[in-house]
Amino acid sequence: MANHVFTTLTDLDELIQLINSRGRRVYVTEKSIDLRKLSEANRVFILQLPDQSTAAGGRAGGLGERRIVKMYHFECGNDQCRKLPEVEDDERLDRLDLPYHATAMAVILPDGAEKLVSGVVDPEYVASYNQVIS
Repeated sequence: MANHVFTTLTDLDELIQLINSRGRRVYVTEKSIDLRKLSEANRVFILQLPDQSTAAGGRAGGLGERRIVKMYHFECGNDQCRKLPEVEDDERLDRLDLPYHATAMAVILPDGAEKLVSGVVDPEYVASYNQVIS
């Protein structure tokens, strides 16, 4: 019988895994994401879109789907990154505005590597998301 080792992902590991994985997501943050600087406070919302969606921040030629199917929420600062509860209920997700101005945004990983994601640095959106989830 093989020995199995089970490991638990840290919240930071889970955030890195989301950043590196495929899928249609829009990142909305207070500040640029630099995971080498966890001492600086930053809120990161990750809006999961349907995988078949062709729209990141808007509709492509009137096509595409702007529906958010899940929201991840991380709070970084004090040399850590903490995952807060995910939002999956349609009632709250329908109250979230998807930023039309999301563009390619560089995320700096702990090893200094850069990963491009679709996102926006917008403290006003972050504040509105905080109201919806509280």
